[in-house]
Amino acid sequence: MAFARATLMADRPTKVLFVCHNHPAVRPGGAEQYALELYEALASSDEFEPVFLAWSHVPDKALSPRHLHTAISSVTDDPNQYFIHTDHANWHWLFERPRDKDVLIGAYTDFLRAIRPDVVHFQHTLFIGYDAIRVTKNVLPEAPILYTLHDFIPICHHIGQMVRTSGYKLCHKASPRRCHECFPDISAPSFFMRERFIKSQLALVDRFITPSHVLEERYAEWGMPAERILFEDYGRLPVEPLARPASRDEERPRNRFAFFGQFTPFKGADLLLEAMALLGEEFDGHLWIHGANLEVQAEEFQERLKPLLEETSETVTVAGAYDRSQLAKLMARIDWVVVPSIWWENSPLVIQEAFLHGRPVICSDIGGMAEKVTDGVDGLHFRRGDAQHLADVMHRAAETPGLWERLQAGISEVHTMDDHIVWLTALYGELLEKAGVGSTRPVTAVQGG
Repeated sequence: MAFARATLMADRPTKVLFVCHNHPAVRPGGAEQYALELYEALASSDEFEPVFLAWSHVPDKALSPRHLHTAISSVTDDPNQYFIHTDHANWHWLFERPRDKDVLIGAYTDFLRAIRPDVVHFQHTLFIGYDAIRVTKNVLPEAPILYTLHDFIPICHHIGQMVRTSGYKLCHKASPRRCHECFPDISAPSFFMRERFIKSQLALVDRFITPSHVLEERYAEWGMPAERILFEDYGRLPVEPLARPASRDEERPRNRFAFFGQFTPFKGADLLLEAMALLGEEFDGHLWIHGANLEVQAEEFQERLKPLLEETSETVTVAGAYDRSQLAKLMARIDWVVVPSIWWENSPLVIQEAFLHGRPVICSDIGGMAEKVTDGVDGLHFRRGDAQHLADVMHRAAETPGLWERLQAGISEVHTMDDHIVWLTALYGELLEKAGVGSTRPVTAVQGG
């Protein structure tokens, strides 16, 4: 679609409130990182005054120096970054809402009235609640509301993965009956009410943004109006180019692999370790795992990983968590980024990061991964959940002369944050104009996918 000629505020910067389910300073994650990068990019613009509101469970004295005993407190010395504090014990997991509305009706309402944003852009409502959308509409009836869909949580009670609880089979369509099959202790009528409640809150959103066509299509199939769902990939900030390798490095086999992500059953770290075990100690290659949070995973999953880590100790290095400032150095040391997720994924930031650093990707052949990586062009696919096929693909990647160079040359430019902001500026302006808010200051129209 083509956005109409848009308008922003003429006499002052346009104030945009971003609402997110976590802050990267507390819990790093792809959606959180993108949201904060977008906030920081808008903060450097004269056109915008962004505000960032992120959920947090317990105030951290190191991060929240002021207002420690309030429901909404500061994050850092940045006066436009805030935490909203709610309690896990108060959370209704089925309906994704707080059981009591004290924080939303009280502190969040007061916050909206004090900040008075022109646009409210939800990045996520986990631990905040879909009710926040209705509260926003009640307090600021003229403010356009946007919602970026990063996963399938509104559709799927299984942590938004669209993966069956039995055997981790892919789920292609949610329904009260099918959801009851995954969660026998929750009745089909309860799932029906869950869907009705969530859709009633989302009906107040003016536009949804999906960073992948997979999400766009799935939400349209779920019954959300297709004309209100727009595809726009994450915008990414430029990175420093990697140092040019020495000539002897250019001639070596491209046999260094890396995994960047969380240790969860859905991210496929266990599948990757199984593939490395199949390749054996004679495999002329090495895998670095840059991941964290294994200790908080289910005991069954931890027990599955332990023997795999022992069996692959000669060919696998568990490097642990990493700071984003280290990413360029870590990418420079490896050749391939492996994304072995067993769920659909959306638009994994790790794929964009790999491409930004000129690293081809080996990934599962489903969902947002297969959409972002073209098999044989800028990376390689393997059959989702198939450790033997993953091992075969990794062996081919390491042993085929010239393959890495050809795939690296096929990597296209990653969508930039500057272009992303141009797109969002036009969309915000169009919605403000439609709401009768703003001015006649023109903003260049852009094409939306």
